[in-house]
Amino acid sequence: MSHNDENSFYDKKQKLSLHNKEGKAKFIKHICALSNSNPTNNSYIVIGIEDEVNKIIGVDFFDDSKIQNLANAYLKNPPKIQYENVPFPTLPRHKVIGLVTISPNNKITSLAKNSWKYQRGSVFFRRGSNSMPSKGGFELKNTNQTIVEAIEKNAQSNIELTLNGVFDFINNHKKEYNPKYKVFNEQFVLCWAGKKTTINGKEFFSRVDIELINEQVRLFFSALDEVQISYNSNSFIITEYILLGIDENETHYPLEKTIIHFKNNGKHDIVKELLFTPPIFDAAVIDHIFTNSNAIVSKIEKLQPLSVTEHEDVLRLPTNYLISYLYGHLEAPNQLRKAKEYIKNSTDKTTYIKYKEAMRVLRKVKYN
Repeated sequence: MSHNDENSFYDKKQKLSLHNKEGKAKFIKHICALSNSNPTNNSYIVIGIEDEVNKIIGVDFFDDSKIQNLANAYLKNPPKIQYENVPFPTLPRHKVIGLVTISPNNKITSLAKNSWKYQRGSVFFRRGSNSMPSKGGFELKNTNQTIVEAIEKNAQSNIELTLNGVFDFINNHKKEYNPKYKVFNEQFVLCWAGKKTTINGKEFFSRVDIELINEQVRLFFSALDEVQISYNSNSFIITEYILLGIDENETHYPLEKTIIHFKNNGKHDIVKELLFTPPIFDAAVIDHIFTNSNAIVSKIEKLQPLSVTEHEDVLRLPTNYLISYLYGHLEAPNQLRKAKEYIKNSTDKTTYIKYKEAMRVLRKVKYN
Protein backbone atom coordinates (compact mmCIF):
# COMPACT_ATOMS: atom_id res chain seq x y z
CA MET A 1 0.00 0.00 0.00
CA SER A 2 2.83 2.44 0.71
CA HIS A 3 3.66 2.71 -3.00
CA ASN A 4 0.06 3.17 -4.12
CA ASP A 5 -1.49 6.56 -4.64
CA GLU A 6 -3.94 7.70 -1.99
CA ASN A 7 -7.58 7.24 -2.95
CA SER A 8 -11.09 7.19 -1.53
CA PHE A 9 -10.43 4.20 0.79
CA TYR A 10 -6.77 4.73 1.65
CA ASP A 11 -4.63 7.56 3.03
CA LYS A 12 -1.03 7.70 4.24
CA LYS A 13 0.71 9.95 6.70
CA GLN A 14 4.26 10.49 7.89
CA LYS A 15 3.12 10.73 11.51
CA LEU A 16 0.16 11.58 13.73
CA SER A 17 0.21 14.88 15.60
CA LEU A 18 -2.61 14.37 18.06
CA HIS A 19 -1.12 16.62 20.76
CA ASN A 20 -2.00 19.87 18.93
CA LYS A 21 -5.35 21.24 17.73
CA GLU A 22 -4.47 21.34 14.02
CA GLY A 23 -3.12 17.78 13.89
CA LYS A 24 -6.04 16.43 15.88
CA ALA A 25 -8.60 18.22 13.67
CA LYS A 26 -7.02 17.02 10.41
CA PHE A 27 -6.98 13.44 11.66
CA ILE A 28 -10.67 13.67 12.62
CA LYS A 29 -11.45 15.17 9.18
CA HIS A 30 -9.79 12.22 7.40
CA ILE A 31 -11.62 9.69 9.58
CA CYS A 32 -14.92 11.43 8.77
CA ALA A 33 -14.17 11.54 5.03
CA LEU A 34 -13.02 7.93 4.74
CA SER A 35 -16.00 6.69 6.75
CA ASN A 36 -18.48 8.57 4.54
CA SER A 37 -16.80 7.40 1.33
CA ASN A 38 -16.77 3.75 2.42
CA PRO A 39 -20.14 2.96 4.02
CA THR A 40 -19.91 -0.80 3.34
CA ASN A 41 -16.19 -1.61 3.52
CA ASN A 42 -13.12 -0.91 5.62
CA SER A 43 -10.91 2.07 4.85
CA TYR A 44 -7.35 2.66 5.99
CA ILE A 45 -4.75 5.22 7.04
CA VAL A 46 -1.12 4.06 6.97
CA ILE A 47 1.24 5.93 9.32
CA GLY A 48 5.00 6.09 8.81
CA ILE A 49 5.24 6.82 5.07
CA GLU A 50 7.10 9.87 3.78
CA ASP A 51 4.47 11.14 1.36
CA GLU A 52 6.58 12.87 -1.29
CA VAL A 53 8.73 9.87 -2.27
CA ASN A 54 6.71 7.06 -0.64
CA LYS A 55 9.66 6.18 1.62
CA ILE A 56 8.87 3.80 4.50
CA ILE A 57 10.31 5.52 7.58
CA GLY A 58 8.17 3.98 10.33
CA VAL A 59 7.00 5.42 13.64
CA ASP A 60 7.35 4.52 17.32
CA PHE A 61 5.00 1.92 18.80
CA PHE A 62 1.78 3.79 19.55
CA ASP A 63 -0.75 2.95 22.20
CA ASP A 64 -4.20 3.24 20.63
CA SER A 65 -6.17 4.31 23.71
CA LYS A 66 -6.57 7.84 22.36
CA ILE A 67 -7.84 7.06 18.85
CA GLN A 68 -11.38 5.78 19.48
CA ASN A 69 -11.94 8.33 22.24
CA LEU A 70 -11.09 11.14 19.81
CA ALA A 71 -13.56 9.86 17.25
CA ASN A 72 -16.28 9.45 19.83
CA ALA A 73 -15.70 12.94 21.21
CA TYR A 74 -15.60 14.84 17.91
CA LEU A 75 -17.83 12.89 15.51
CA LYS A 76 -21.54 12.23 15.20
CA ASN A 77 -22.06 8.57 14.14
CA PRO A 78 -18.35 7.80 14.72
CA PRO A 79 -17.04 4.64 13.04
CA LYS A 80 -15.19 1.97 15.00
CA ILE A 81 -11.46 2.58 14.67
CA GLN A 82 -8.57 0.20 15.33
CA TYR A 83 -4.89 1.17 15.44
CA GLU A 84 -2.39 -1.62 14.83
CA ASN A 85 1.41 -1.61 15.01
CA VAL A 86 2.75 -3.59 12.04
CA PRO A 87 6.42 -4.69 11.94
CA PHE A 88 8.19 -4.17 8.60
CA PRO A 89 11.31 -6.02 7.39
CA THR A 90 13.36 -2.93 6.48
CA LEU A 91 12.68 -1.11 9.76
CA PRO A 92 14.59 -1.53 13.05
CA ARG A 93 12.80 -3.54 15.74
CA HIS A 94 11.72 -0.45 17.68
CA LYS A 95 9.97 1.04 14.63
CA VAL A 96 6.65 -0.08 13.09
CA ILE A 97 4.11 0.99 10.50
CA GLY A 98 0.90 2.30 12.05
CA LEU A 99 -2.30 0.99 10.45
CA VAL A 100 -5.60 2.69 11.24
CA THR A 101 -8.57 0.58 10.16
CA ILE A 102 -11.90 2.41 9.91
CA SER A 103 -14.82 0.00 9.99
CA PRO A 104 -17.98 0.75 7.98
CA ASN A 105 -21.06 1.95 9.84
CA ASN A 106 -23.33 2.80 6.85
CA LYS A 107 -24.23 6.15 8.43
CA ILE A 108 -23.33 9.71 7.53
CA THR A 109 -20.56 10.85 9.86
CA SER A 110 -20.21 14.54 10.70
CA LEU A 111 -18.42 16.79 13.18
CA ALA A 112 -20.25 16.83 16.52
CA LYS A 113 -18.45 20.04 17.60
CA ASN A 114 -16.02 22.63 16.29
CA SER A 115 -12.47 21.39 15.75
CA TRP A 116 -9.77 23.92 14.83
CA LYS A 117 -11.12 25.67 11.68
CA TYR A 118 -13.71 22.97 10.92
CA GLN A 119 -17.25 23.79 11.99
CA ARG A 120 -19.71 21.64 13.87
CA GLY A 121 -22.02 19.75 11.49
CA SER A 122 -19.43 19.61 8.67
CA VAL A 123 -19.55 16.49 6.50
CA PHE A 124 -16.38 15.39 4.66
CA PHE A 125 -15.89 12.86 1.88
CA ARG A 126 -13.00 11.62 -0.27
CA ARG A 127 -12.37 12.91 -3.77
CA GLY A 128 -9.34 11.00 -4.98
CA SER A 129 -6.63 11.60 -2.37
CA ASN A 130 -8.31 14.65 -0.83
CA SER A 131 -10.76 14.92 2.07
CA MET A 132 -13.33 17.46 0.88
CA PRO A 133 -16.22 19.23 2.65
CA SER A 134 -19.68 18.50 1.30
CA LYS A 135 -21.36 21.67 -0.02
CA GLY A 136 -24.92 20.36 0.10
CA GLY A 137 -26.88 17.19 0.81
CA PHE A 138 -24.58 14.18 1.01
CA GLU A 139 -25.55 10.65 -0.02
CA LEU A 140 -23.70 7.48 0.96
CA LYS A 141 -22.52 5.46 -2.04
CA ASN A 142 -21.03 1.97 -2.17
CA THR A 143 -18.11 2.38 -4.60
CA ASN A 144 -15.12 0.50 -3.11
CA GLN A 145 -16.47 -2.70 -1.55
CA THR A 146 -15.35 -5.09 -4.31
CA ILE A 147 -11.80 -3.78 -4.66
CA VAL A 148 -11.21 -3.54 -0.90
CA GLU A 149 -12.45 -7.11 -0.34
CA ALA A 150 -10.08 -8.32 -3.06
CA ILE A 151 -7.12 -6.52 -1.49
CA GLU A 152 -7.93 -7.84 2.00
CA LYS A 153 -8.33 -11.40 0.72
CA ASN A 154 -4.98 -11.26 -1.06
CA ALA A 155 -3.30 -10.00 2.11
CA GLN A 156 -4.41 -12.87 4.37
CA SER A 157 -1.56 -14.91 5.82
CA ASN A 158 -0.86 -18.55 4.91
CA ILE A 159 0.93 -21.25 6.89
CA GLU A 160 4.30 -20.63 5.22
CA LEU A 161 4.23 -16.95 6.11
CA THR A 162 3.20 -17.82 9.67
CA LEU A 163 6.08 -20.27 10.16
CA ASN A 164 8.55 -17.81 8.64
CA GLY A 165 7.21 -15.16 10.99
CA VAL A 166 7.81 -17.36 14.05
CA PHE A 167 11.37 -18.19 12.96
CA ASP A 168 12.10 -14.53 12.21
CA PHE A 169 10.80 -13.46 15.63
CA ILE A 170 12.91 -16.04 17.48
CA ASN A 171 16.04 -15.35 15.41
CA ASN A 172 15.70 -11.58 15.90
CA HIS A 173 15.76 -11.84 19.69
CA LYS A 174 18.78 -12.81 21.77
CA LYS A 175 18.57 -15.86 24.02
CA GLU A 176 18.58 -13.71 27.16
CA TYR A 177 15.22 -12.30 26.00
CA ASN A 178 13.63 -15.77 26.13
CA PRO A 179 11.75 -15.71 22.79
CA LYS A 180 8.75 -18.05 22.89
CA TYR A 181 5.59 -18.84 20.98
CA LYS A 182 2.19 -20.28 21.83
CA VAL A 183 -0.74 -21.43 19.68
CA PHE A 184 -4.23 -20.44 20.83
CA ASN A 185 -7.37 -22.27 19.65
CA GLU A 186 -5.31 -23.96 16.92
CA GLN A 187 -5.61 -20.72 14.92
CA PHE A 188 -3.52 -17.95 16.46
CA VAL A 189 0.26 -17.98 16.85
CA LEU A 190 1.53 -15.48 19.40
CA CYS A 191 5.23 -14.80 20.00
CA TRP A 192 6.74 -12.88 22.89
CA ALA A 193 10.16 -12.04 24.27
CA GLY A 194 11.45 -10.15 27.28
CA LYS A 195 14.37 -10.02 29.69
CA LYS A 196 13.36 -11.80 32.88
CA THR A 197 14.16 -10.40 36.32
CA THR A 198 12.94 -11.27 39.82
CA ILE A 199 11.96 -8.38 42.10
CA ASN A 200 10.80 -9.09 45.65
CA GLY A 201 10.08 -12.68 44.67
CA LYS A 202 7.95 -11.72 41.65
CA GLU A 203 8.85 -12.41 38.02
CA PHE A 204 8.96 -9.41 35.68
CA PHE A 205 9.94 -8.95 32.05
CA SER A 206 11.51 -5.84 30.57
CA ARG A 207 12.07 -4.82 26.93
CA VAL A 208 8.97 -6.85 26.09
CA ASP A 209 7.97 -7.50 22.49
CA ILE A 210 4.71 -9.32 21.62
CA GLU A 211 3.48 -10.13 18.10
CA LEU A 212 0.45 -11.94 16.71
CA ILE A 213 2.30 -13.65 13.88
CA ASN A 214 -0.48 -14.81 11.56
CA GLU A 215 -1.91 -11.28 11.47
CA GLN A 216 1.53 -9.63 11.32
CA VAL A 217 0.60 -7.24 14.12
CA ARG A 218 2.73 -6.07 17.03
CA LEU A 219 0.42 -6.09 20.04
CA PHE A 220 2.79 -4.68 22.64
CA PHE A 221 6.24 -3.15 22.70
CA SER A 222 7.99 -1.33 25.52
CA ALA A 223 11.59 -0.30 25.98
CA LEU A 224 11.59 0.29 29.75
CA ASP A 225 8.35 -0.88 31.35
CA GLU A 226 8.47 -4.01 33.46
CA VAL A 227 5.51 -6.31 32.94
CA GLN A 228 4.12 -9.55 34.27
CA ILE A 229 2.89 -12.13 31.76
CA SER A 230 0.40 -14.94 32.23
CA TYR A 231 -1.82 -16.97 29.93
CA ASN A 232 -4.39 -19.74 29.79
CA SER A 233 -5.90 -21.76 26.95
CA ASN A 234 -7.85 -18.79 25.53
CA SER A 235 -6.16 -15.62 26.79
CA PHE A 236 -2.79 -13.90 27.02
CA ILE A 237 -2.52 -11.37 29.85
CA ILE A 238 -0.02 -8.51 30.19
CA THR A 239 0.15 -6.40 33.34
CA GLU A 240 2.29 -3.26 32.98
CA TYR A 241 4.10 -1.64 35.88
CA ILE A 242 5.84 1.71 36.05
CA LEU A 243 8.69 2.74 38.33
CA LEU A 244 7.89 5.96 40.15
CA GLY A 245 9.43 7.77 43.05
CA ILE A 246 11.39 10.76 44.25
CA ASP A 247 15.19 10.63 44.00
CA GLU A 248 16.27 7.02 44.54
CA ASN A 249 13.15 5.88 46.41
CA GLU A 250 11.30 4.25 43.52
CA THR A 251 8.55 1.62 43.63
CA HIS A 252 6.72 -0.44 41.02
CA TYR A 253 3.08 0.57 40.55
CA PRO A 254 0.62 -1.41 38.37
CA LEU A 255 -0.37 0.70 35.37
CA GLU A 256 -2.61 -1.27 33.02
CA LYS A 257 -3.77 -4.81 32.32
CA THR A 258 -4.18 -5.95 28.71
CA ILE A 259 -6.10 -9.16 27.99
CA ILE A 260 -5.90 -10.64 24.50
CA HIS A 261 -8.83 -13.06 24.22
CA PHE A 262 -8.88 -15.59 21.37
CA LYS A 263 -12.30 -16.74 20.21
CA ASN A 264 -13.39 -19.93 18.49
CA ASN A 265 -14.75 -18.07 15.46
CA GLY A 266 -11.31 -17.07 14.21
CA LYS A 267 -11.37 -13.64 15.81
CA HIS A 268 -9.72 -12.05 18.83
CA ASP A 269 -10.38 -9.00 20.95
CA ILE A 270 -8.22 -6.91 23.23
CA VAL A 271 -9.52 -5.53 26.52
CA LYS A 272 -7.57 -2.95 28.51
CA GLU A 273 -8.12 -2.07 32.16
CA LEU A 274 -6.36 0.88 33.78
CA LEU A 275 -5.07 -0.17 37.20
CA PHE A 276 -3.08 2.91 38.12
CA THR A 277 -3.51 4.64 41.46
CA PRO A 278 -1.14 7.59 41.96
CA PRO A 279 1.40 7.17 44.77
CA ILE A 280 1.14 9.45 47.80
CA PHE A 281 3.91 12.02 48.18
CA ASP A 282 4.28 15.22 50.18
CA ALA A 283 2.54 17.95 48.14
CA ALA A 284 5.15 20.54 49.12
CA VAL A 285 7.91 18.31 47.81
CA ILE A 286 6.04 17.86 44.51
CA ASP A 287 5.59 21.63 44.18
CA HIS A 288 9.34 22.09 44.71
CA ILE A 289 10.15 19.44 42.08
CA PHE A 290 7.77 21.05 39.58
CA THR A 291 9.22 24.53 40.16
CA ASN A 292 12.78 23.23 39.84
CA SER A 293 11.92 21.36 36.63
CA ASN A 294 10.37 24.49 35.13
CA ALA A 295 13.51 26.47 35.96
CA ILE A 296 15.64 23.92 34.08
CA VAL A 297 13.31 23.98 31.07
CA SER A 298 13.41 27.78 31.06
CA LYS A 299 17.22 27.72 30.88
CA ILE A 300 17.06 25.13 28.08
CA GLU A 301 14.67 27.36 26.09
CA LYS A 302 16.99 30.37 26.57
CA LEU A 303 20.03 28.25 25.56
CA GLN A 304 21.66 28.98 28.91
CA PRO A 305 24.29 26.52 30.19
CA LEU A 306 23.18 24.09 32.92
CA SER A 307 25.10 23.41 36.09
CA VAL A 308 26.33 19.90 36.83
CA THR A 309 23.40 19.34 39.22
CA GLU A 310 20.88 20.70 36.70
CA HIS A 311 22.30 18.46 33.99
CA GLU A 312 21.79 15.47 36.28
CA ASP A 313 18.24 16.66 37.01
CA VAL A 314 17.48 16.60 33.26
CA LEU A 315 17.75 12.81 33.47
CA ARG A 316 14.77 12.84 35.84
CA LEU A 317 12.65 15.41 34.00
CA PRO A 318 10.30 12.83 32.41
CA THR A 319 9.57 11.12 35.74
CA ASN A 320 9.36 14.39 37.69
CA TYR A 321 6.89 15.93 35.26
CA LEU A 322 4.82 12.74 35.24
CA ILE A 323 4.54 12.81 39.04
CA SER A 324 3.81 16.55 38.94
CA TYR A 325 0.93 15.97 36.51
CA LEU A 326 -0.55 13.30 38.76
CA TYR A 327 -0.55 15.84 41.59
CA GLY A 328 -2.52 18.43 39.67
CA HIS A 329 0.10 20.34 37.69
CA LEU A 330 -1.80 19.86 34.42
CA GLU A 331 0.65 21.98 32.39
CA ALA A 332 3.43 19.44 33.10
CA PRO A 333 3.13 17.60 29.72
CA ASN A 334 3.53 20.86 27.77
CA GLN A 335 6.53 21.80 29.90
CA LEU A 336 8.09 18.42 29.21
CA ARG A 337 7.53 18.81 25.46
CA LYS A 338 9.54 22.05 25.55
CA ALA A 339 12.60 20.01 26.53
CA LYS A 340 12.01 17.27 23.93
CA GLU A 341 14.68 18.30 21.41
CA TYR A 342 17.26 18.89 24.16
CA ILE A 343 16.55 15.46 25.65
CA LYS A 344 16.49 13.83 22.21
CA ASN A 345 19.93 15.22 21.35
CA SER A 346 21.41 14.33 24.74
CA THR A 347 24.28 11.85 24.84
CA ASP A 348 22.30 9.78 27.36
CA LYS A 349 19.72 8.13 25.07
CA THR A 350 17.97 6.48 28.04
CA THR A 351 16.50 9.87 28.96
CA TYR A 352 14.74 10.17 25.59
CA ILE A 353 13.34 6.66 25.98
CA LYS A 354 12.03 7.71 29.41
CA TYR A 355 10.54 10.82 27.78
CA LYS A 356 8.55 8.71 25.32
CA GLU A 357 7.47 6.32 28.06
CA ALA A 358 6.33 9.20 30.29
CA MET A 359 4.26 10.69 27.45
CA ARG A 360 2.71 7.28 26.81
CA VAL A 361 1.73 6.92 30.48
CA LEU A 362 0.33 10.47 30.52
CA ARG A 363 -1.82 9.61 27.51
CA LYS A 364 -3.13 6.44 29.18
CA VAL A 365 -4.00 8.24 32.41
CA LYS A 366 -5.58 11.22 30.66
CA TYR A 367 -7.83 9.24 28.34
CA ASN A 368 -8.96 6.67 30.88
